[in-house]
Amino acid sequence: MPPENKPNEIKKKSIVREYAEALIVAVVLALVIRTFIVQAFKIPSGSMLETLQIGDHILVNKFIYYFTDPKRGDIIVFKYPENPSRDFIKRVIGLPGETLQVKDQVVYINGQPLSEAYTCHELGIDPELFIRPRDNFGPVTIPQNQYFMMGDNRDSSMDSRYWGALKNDMIRGKAFVIYWSIAPVIYRSEPALMEKIGGYFVKLPSRIRWQRFGKLIH
Repeated sequence: MPPENKPNEIKKKSIVREYAEALIVAVVLALVIRTFIVQAFKIPSGSMLETLQIGDHILVNKFIYYFTDPKRGDIIVFKYPENPSRDFIKRVIGLPGETLQVKDQVVYINGQPLSEAYTCHELGIDPELFIRPRDNFGPVTIPQNQYFMMGDNRDSSMDSRYWGALKNDMIRGKAFVIYWSIAPVIYRSEPALMEKIGGYFVKLPSRIRWQRFGKLIH
């Protein structure tokens, strides 16, 4: 190769190397942020209605509990105790050392009724459920370093009433904001593939919940 072409070759290699290094740094930063700082999650079910809707996309603060303990009312993402490969989201209701009881859908902490403006009860009290935990539960004393978790949609939530208190080391982080929200498509019968694809794009503008963008979670 003629000597006069070598500077151009070196310059091209430098540009390729710069892009490669920038890509590597970006990937490493993304992994660090996702692992230790902030992670995105999608709400797949109605267990947190009306606070969180199916199709809400949320951000979770993953480092806050390195500096403080979960507080009553925090909405947190955690590993489902009966299958840690799955993530659940619920609200902290009972704290370590407290005695919790549910009587006719009302939560009592240390014998005092808990004021909960965020709860959703789609169904009335069912007397036949008295021996089961949906409407009547406890009393139980919450162990140290564990939390009693409940969904806001109390009639349709698989929570600590069914699988017990949540251990601290299962917590992923605290949900703090909705960054995107889109209503799911509901079909009365299973459509053909092309119909499903076409319907997705046709209905997309009306499914986007613009008013929920940037909404703080509490």
